[in-house]
Parts: sequence; C-alpha cells; structure tokens
Amino acid sequence: MSIHSSNIKRVTTHVLQEMKTKDEKISMLTGYDFSMAKIIDSAGVDIILVGDSASNVMAGHETTLPITLDQMIYHASSVIRAVERALVVVDLPFGTYQGNSKEALSSAIRIMKESGAHAVKLEGGSEILESINRILSAGIPVMGHLGLTPQSIYKFGTYVVRAKEDEEAEKLIEDAKLLEEAGCFAIVLEKIPANLATRVAQTVKIPVIGIGAGNGVDGQVLVVHDMLGITHEFSPRFLRRYHNLYSEMKGAFETYIKDVKSKDFPNEKEQY
Repeated sequence: MSIHSSNIKRVTTHVLQEMKTKDEKISMLTGYDFSMAKIIDSAGVDIILVGDSASNVMAGHETTLPITLDQMIYHASSVIRAVERALVVVDLPFGTYQGNSKEALSSAIRIMKESGAHAVKLEGGSEILESINRILSAGIPVMGHLGLTPQSIYKFGTYVVRAKEDEEAEKLIEDAKLLEEAGCFAIVLEKIPANLATRVAQTVKIPVIGIGAGNGVDGQVLVVHDMLGITHEFSPRFLRRYHNLYSEMKGAFETYIKDVKSKDFPNEKEQY
C-alpha cells in the first residue's frame, strides 16, 4: 500500500480525484455482507462496491436483473456497519432508474437514507442522463458504468467484449464525456478493449475504474468471490484468482463432517 493511501482516514470522492491526479491506482472490490466487508476494509481497499452481482454470487440467479431495491439496501446496510475507511458505492438495481428519473431519485434517496451508503452507481450513458442529473441535483454522488452493462444482458444477448467496432467505441467515449459533464465522480468501464479504455481515462478528468479493461485506467475492480476463488466455474481472461477458497473451504467442511461422524469432535478439551 502506498504512503499516500495508508494515511487516509476516510476515502471520499475528493480523495479519489486526488489519487488520479497523483497517478495512484484505485483499488475496488465488491462486498455484500458485514464479515467480508470488515476484512476488505481493514486490508485498505479504496472503494467497496455493493454490486447487483449479489444477485449472482449471493442469491444464485443467472443474471443481475432479479435483485430488488430492498435487497440491495439490506446488503448495503450490512456493509456500511463494517466499514471505517473505504468509500461505499451501491448499485441501483435494474428497473429502479431506467426511463423514470423521479423513480431514480426516489431509489437513490432510499439507498442513501436507509443504508448510510456514500454513493450510487448506474449503468448507461446518454439514455439515462436525465436520471443521473436528477440524482446529482439532490447532492447524491453518482458513479457511471459503461461498456458491458450486465443489466442489459438480454439486449446484448452475450457477455462478449463491447465497443470493438468504431461506432460503439465513439459512442462510449461521448457517453463518458457526458457523464463527466453531468457531474459523475467516476466511471466503471467493463470488458472493453484496453486501448479504448486508456483513451477514455486520458480524455476525462474523473477517475476511470476498469474490469476487463486493461491497465491504462485509474483503478481496478473485481468481484470478491471471483478473486478469492469461492466461485470456480467463472474464468474470464480478466480475472486473476488470488486464492482457491472453494477447495480450502470444501476441505475444511469435509474434515469437520468426518470428525463429527467419527466422534472425534468435540473432544474433552472442547466441552464443559
């Protein structure tokens, strides 16, 4: 951890902007519950994203679409109670902001008031600009999200790399500019060509955080269950597994079951 980031008592949107200015990379991980968030925060991560990926890794859904606003608030509240340093950003779930800016504001206010979170994240560019403007007008910080937007999976029909063609790439750049001009404090770029992501990060003054977007951006984000190897079926190119907790945890459970069955647990020292 750098000297700069270790001296920060609380990460804010202002701190993130300073980090980009000083060319200090921003670290970001997802978190969905108190116990995991406490460990992530104590490690010194800059941003914890309460992602709608909870729909996949916590609830077992195939997509992020089914998770509700109430469920996101529950997860965000659990994370907030654990965090002392990181900035906590919460995804607005599918159906709570698209096409209705008043509902978008209402959804964002509920997240901020009921969970105590620090910011919200929305997927999309020009098509959701009205919702972003309305949320920002209430003083709620907004993080944008461009490229592969999982809430639009049925529109795309696939999770392949986005913005490989010139037309889509140019729209993405224009959308990034629009998000910056509107007042978003940062943008996530998901699964786009590395050279395009670098171009976006150099074009806008706000931090750009990538997932599957190369190393030319201002920071990186991963789903914590993926990088710890708790999930093991999902292996995209951009994912670096820092552990294999699936095997370790499974082994621990198997040993526990064996010890119970053999009457080895509890032993004399483990009872009253």
